[in-house]
Amino acid sequence: MDSSEVTQASNFVEGVDKAFIVILGISFVFLIGLTVVMIYFVFKYNKKRNPKATQIKGSTTLEIIWTVVPFLLTMVMFYYGWAGWKPMQKAPEDAMEITVIGRMWNFTFEYENGKRTDTLFLPKDQAIKLNLLAMDVLHSLYIPAFRVKQDMVPGLENNSMWFEPQKEGVYELYCAEYCGLQHSYMYSYVKVMPEAAFTDWLVDTTQVANDVLESPTATGKRIMQNIGCFACHSLDGSKLVGPSFKGVWGTERTVKTGKEMRQVMADEEYIKSSIYDPNADLVDGFGKGLMLTYEGQLSEEDIGNIIEYLKTVK
Repeated sequence: MDSSEVTQASNFVEGVDKAFIVILGISFVFLIGLTVVMIYFVFKYNKKRNPKATQIKGSTTLEIIWTVVPFLLTMVMFYYGWAGWKPMQKAPEDAMEITVIGRMWNFTFEYENGKRTDTLFLPKDQAIKLNLLAMDVLHSLYIPAFRVKQDMVPGLENNSMWFEPQKEGVYELYCAEYCGLQHSYMYSYVKVMPEAAFTDWLVDTTQVANDVLESPTATGKRIMQNIGCFACHSLDGSKLVGPSFKGVWGTERTVKTGKEMRQVMADEEYIKSSIYDPNADLVDGFGKGLMLTYEGQLSEEDIGNIIEYLKTVK
């Protein structure tokens, strides 16, 4: 992808870049100007040239100039920043809405027809509104080529961002807020397509058909990959954020339920409870609040497929 594609990838590029250039330009003028004046004063008023200090009177005119001029320059910077920021605040009424779910450590994108992906697919020249949901800690959705970034705050309602993709291509998308151990893995892509191609992709049922033909074990593994399970749970017995999946199925687990320590069998009910209510039975050695519920995001069928996969992790 060449630089020309990146610089005008969305409708906000021009406004943001203009504000950046104005602020950077003024900053450089002051940096260079003050440095030159400082060096000039060092030579002009050094001790050899002025062995005896002389008292000078203040200048009201000079005071006014160096108060008013910086104020006006600050207002210029404010204006360009505000002009670039203001249009971002309200999405058009006809914007296509996509829900973005952020959790440690991946993004999931859910479309209006229920289709879910881990890559953001978008139609060119159509307003897009992203509804942002953080399921665990603070994240920040950042698409550099579009010049848009928005924090994703757990529990914050009506949190969204919008833009209009204006060039076809593939662009980077990642989390710009340090969110834990594998923050750098929270990385994905935006693919902008012609509207007709996007519509064909959105209504394509091939993936659904493939899911039906795919074995429950393979489907379960794919679901777990898509929702980021393997970022927190290892498959080789090593300890990460959560307990390892290795050999979990059919074994007894020492868990803390409330204040009581007890032994439970890792069966269907235990796996389902661990996914829908992860803080109910805490595996010994792991703290509360490390995982939030997936209830409403995973169906009973999804849970069944996950269980079939976990049975194979020996």
